[in-house]
Amino acid sequence: MSRKIRIGLIYGGKSGEHDVSLQTALAVMKAVDFNKYEITPFYISKKGEWRSGAPLLAPAESKEVLTFSSGETAAAAPASNALAPIFGAIQTKGDVAIAATNTAGMKDTGLDVIFPLLHGTFGEDGTIQGLLEMANIPYVGAGVLASAVGMDKVMMKKVFAQEGLPQCIFRHFTRTEWEKNRAYHLIELETAIGYPCFVKPANLGSSVGISKARNQEELIEAVNFAFQYDRKVIIEENIDAREIEVAVLGNDEPIASVAGEIVSSNEFYDYKAKYMDGKSAMVIPADIPEETSEQIRQLALQAFLAVDGSGLSRVDFFLGKIDQKIYINEINTMPGFTPFSMYPLLWKETGKPYTELLDDLIRLAIERHTAKQNIQYSFDVE
Repeated sequence: MSRKIRIGLIYGGKSGEHDVSLQTALAVMKAVDFNKYEITPFYISKKGEWRSGAPLLAPAESKEVLTFSSGETAAAAPASNALAPIFGAIQTKGDVAIAATNTAGMKDTGLDVIFPLLHGTFGEDGTIQGLLEMANIPYVGAGVLASAVGMDKVMMKKVFAQEGLPQCIFRHFTRTEWEKNRAYHLIELETAIGYPCFVKPANLGSSVGISKARNQEELIEAVNFAFQYDRKVIIEENIDAREIEVAVLGNDEPIASVAGEIVSSNEFYDYKAKYMDGKSAMVIPADIPEETSEQIRQLALQAFLAVDGSGLSRVDFFLGKIDQKIYINEINTMPGFTPFSMYPLLWKETGKPYTELLDDLIRLAIERHTAKQNIQYSFDVE
């Protein structure tokens, strides 16, 4: 019998999506096939402190275990060693955790692959991916570039525009630009976009920090609110549309799931509608014409390849209620991943259950890493 694949789960993090990450990590720890895999948890607190625990032998059952606050799983990495789990050999009850500075990959680390279940900044934005690249560790999901572009809505939209993907009207500015010339930006927004409009932090997910502004007073309030979460904000036109989403899986030759629709319990699909009130509905497959569904699926693949995606992504669209026009909204390189999240549910409807999806993501991570080992990154000059 072959040995189990040893996976390191990294979750939590400093972003506003910390609690969402815990939900995802708990779901994976409950669903993973422990006959195939061994799981070592790595928790990052809201302050950026790393904690690592002993390998799990059975599914985790509570949030307390995830954060090492119950005593059931011993914490091992002190705050002063924030980077030790990646670049230094630390001891976890006698077991070596992650110690990867060698070019041979994971053979001396005790782990085979990392699953970074981090949402938002300091995780989904390319930062943890860069750390893992430097350590030469296989990891699930998008690389540095795709993660960074996927997190920054402004850069994402610029890439999509270059690819000719249809988008709504948008404008953006930094806190400094807003404070120096607020009057100009207000006139520009009211002229180009008008009311109502949506204001978002440029770098965040899970609809955190998003507001709908119906007049200038609400616009100013919404911009200031968004600046609590990022130094750059983006303002988008309001479209009377349905929200359609597609899951993408793969590396260089990705595949797309069936399309699904979000029917929000609130005026728009904000954080409360996603995670708190439990009233929003997911319609899978979406009740749209087959031709429209296929067009959206192809656009999803185009967006995935445009940002150089790998592993997984969820691509979100607007479908105009009147003109049936398709607009791409955004790509999420680490979407919600509980069994009840849209991404796994889309694949379930397509014929790929949750446990098989986990298998595929781990396989894709190892395949991508193996292929990169053949790349020559330096050369000798005679």
